[in-house]
Amino acid sequence: MGSNNPDFSPDPSPDSSPDSSSPLITLTNPTPSELPKIFTLSHPKWGPALTLQDYLDREAYLTTVPLSKNGGITHWLLTLSSPPSPSGERPILASCESIKKRAFYTTPSGSVREGVAHGIASVFTDPKYRGRGYASRMMSDLGQRLKTWQDGGEDRPVVFSVLYSDIGKGFYAKHGWAPFRSSHVSWTPSSAAGSPRGKGVKTIGYHELAELCAVDERLLKERLAGLAKEDGGKKRHVALAPELDQLLWHLMREDFMTKHIFGRTPEVRGAVAGEKGRRVWAVWTRGYYGGLGKTEGNTLHVLRVVVEDEENTAEEELVEGFKAIIGIARAEADEWRSHDVQMWNPTGLVRGLVEKIGVEYEFVERDKESIASLMWYGEEEGEEVDWVANEKYAWC
Repeated sequence: MGSNNPDFSPDPSPDSSPDSSSPLITLTNPTPSELPKIFTLSHPKWGPALTLQDYLDREAYLTTVPLSKNGGITHWLLTLSSPPSPSGERPILASCESIKKRAFYTTPSGSVREGVAHGIASVFTDPKYRGRGYASRMMSDLGQRLKTWQDGGEDRPVVFSVLYSDIGKGFYAKHGWAPFRSSHVSWTPSSAAGSPRGKGVKTIGYHELAELCAVDERLLKERLAGLAKEDGGKKRHVALAPELDQLLWHLMREDFMTKHIFGRTPEVRGAVAGEKGRRVWAVWTRGYYGGLGKTEGNTLHVLRVVVEDEENTAEEELVEGFKAIIGIARAEADEWRSHDVQMWNPTGLVRGLVEKIGVEYEFVERDKESIASLMWYGEEEGEEVDWVANEKYAWC
């Protein structure tokens, strides 16, 4: 996330930089003065919808929002333990960040416990240092470091870390992050799709999120307990908590982007249909990598889809409500210059609704970009892990 300026620091030339296995290399935390240099290097890849200064401001802002503030985000730097210059400036060999998140997991006894998970993001190597194994060294060291990083003890241990690979499945799998299902449903935007909205369908704004997230967490824990009961505790069923702070991280990031691109922020963050107790809802965010000049890089991402009572809600009611929700999402995508609407890894029930609402869609199995990957820190090696609710809200 930053423009590539080799004059920023007296890095050793690529020819003189040490081997990636060298004891001179260390994984540490960057100083406040090093962070803008890291972001400037990655700006061309992750920030082209913003000017460099706006991008630097966004990255600083994202350290102050829920989930990231008060030490929730940790920036990581692979560098030399002994700076090569009298000024003490260190080379930026590779960098990334991790965000502490609440997680749920099942035990062999079938109970559902809460732990800590880390979401890894922004893995980046300066192009002049690529091909030297620095990213491999950083990820190998990071995987081990995160096992105890911000550990909450027996009551809230670190249980796993996740990342989303844009370079396929092999690299991160080699370092311990196993690839999981990575698919999505895609719809085209449509200016007319959101009208009429249908009876009992309402849009979701900031004020509705707290109650919906609390219900979602309760339902997810019940689902995990049910899965553990079904298999007798043989698998570890895990999920990142779809809590309010997790959603706010996405929406406040979205606010920064839309304010700088459009001069305003959205009001509609999702939609809900049905009466309380039998509701279906979706929360979404808009992501911009292309800005106004290249809409192909812009997507309205459905962060989370929830069906409140799968067993006792009539199918016709679910289909009608879901169709209205997707219609609103498509209309919002059109208004906010998004190339498409994407919904990640739908459950069997939701996939059935997608097929029944009569709206043309595309189903995509991703094998290169945004590959959901998880490293399990359980006590026993080889435990089978089932990642539940592997949806966009978990991304960072």
